[in-house]
Amino acid sequence: MSEKKLSVKNYVGYALGDMGGVITFGTIGSFLQMFYTDILHISLPKITVLMLIARIWDAINDPICGALIDSRKPTKYGRFRPYVFWFSLPLAIVFVLTFFKIPGLSENQYLIYAYVTYILYGMLYTAVNIPYGSMASAMTNDLKERSTLSVIRSLGAGFGSAPGQILLPLFVYSTVAETGAKYLHAGKLMTGVIVLAGFSVIIYFAFFKLTREYIPAKHHENRHDTLYRMKELSKNRPFMMLCLASMLLIAGSMYTQTVFNYLFKNYFEKPGMFALVTVFNYIPMLALMPFMGKFVEKFGKKEICSFGSLIAAISFLILFFVKTHNPYIFLFVILLGGFGLSFFTLEVWAMVTDVIDYNEMKNHHRREATTYASFSFFRKLGQTLAGIGATMAMAAIGYNTAEGVIEQEAAVNNGIYSIATIIPFVMYLAMFLFLQFGYNLTKKYVQTVRETLDAEE
Repeated sequence: MSEKKLSVKNYVGYALGDMGGVITFGTIGSFLQMFYTDILHISLPKITVLMLIARIWDAINDPICGALIDSRKPTKYGRFRPYVFWFSLPLAIVFVLTFFKIPGLSENQYLIYAYVTYILYGMLYTAVNIPYGSMASAMTNDLKERSTLSVIRSLGAGFGSAPGQILLPLFVYSTVAETGAKYLHAGKLMTGVIVLAGFSVIIYFAFFKLTREYIPAKHHENRHDTLYRMKELSKNRPFMMLCLASMLLIAGSMYTQTVFNYLFKNYFEKPGMFALVTVFNYIPMLALMPFMGKFVEKFGKKEICSFGSLIAAISFLILFFVKTHNPYIFLFVILLGGFGLSFFTLEVWAMVTDVIDYNEMKNHHRREATTYASFSFFRKLGQTLAGIGATMAMAAIGYNTAEGVIEQEAAVNNGIYSIATIIPFVMYLAMFLFLQFGYNLTKKYVQTVRETLDAEE
């Protein structure tokens, strides 16, 4: 076990890694579908197929990337850090291209362009995110430091989401003079995207300079057998339950990002207030961060995360039945649900390191990149579920994507409210069930696993 303690510089650097990724990823989640429907005027069924194909490939690509990294010898800069540095600039460039509108193309030509840019973005994001996420277990063996890394990563993600989810909604819309209706402005959106792309590259560079991998690889495997490694992980019960729960966490988060954008634009008729959704989601995280160490020490990660998931589910169920027309009441209940989700959001990455330890104890292999990549595979399935779910739900309520349509019918707006509340309730209820009754790494068992591995050192 390494005696090297992480410094403040290391923690800040690790937080910046997720901040750099979420700057682009959060913008994709919030605005890409609306860019396709309202600017490129691609029909919702075609977007649904695009999301399905792109995200399934993206999910398959993750374990391949992880196994490839695990099969490569470490460089002088570490096993994981160099990949983040190498691919950050290409990622930023493709992010900009994803929101670029080539004038004068037909719907099918725009659709082909969307396929190319969106799939390429997903592959480059994988090339950056898999090594980044794998680094946590290579930085420290200490359980408290790992928990802190998970919390600090969530803090970085919170700051990373702010530009795309809080600042962009304040200036990317324009107003129709005759009716006062709001619409997404292509030029303003592109300006914002270019600025965010530049920031992401700078932030990734700072991450590279401030972080280090202090835990050396115990062994190196030349064998690059993705299916063999995934089969081994599929027998790891806590890993599978954590994957399913996290899949629903990311699905719920991305689904609400997408649908809430339409909700505040059409149902509440206050698109600028969409920025407050992210604020109200992260206020609970900031409030809970100073106390997470004590909560984990007293109750355990599994215990507080399952309880929080239930709170989130109940909050959305209340919103569905109340059906308020007051956006402030809506945001207040979202705030309560945010407190519940914050437990799992803050601790999920520490739980990943716990299942890596569990796998090492059972199979005598760490395979950080493969484990994290397989975990990411399920989170990408969550993105797929969110993307397809959002487009199918919007199509089911009759959302009109035709060029020239600014305002939707009242029945459509009411339908947006319904799908924005009942579907997240179902997701978070299922997440609670997976954590409460499936994930078996209790507080006591996690400590037993760590003690067993320390005794083998």
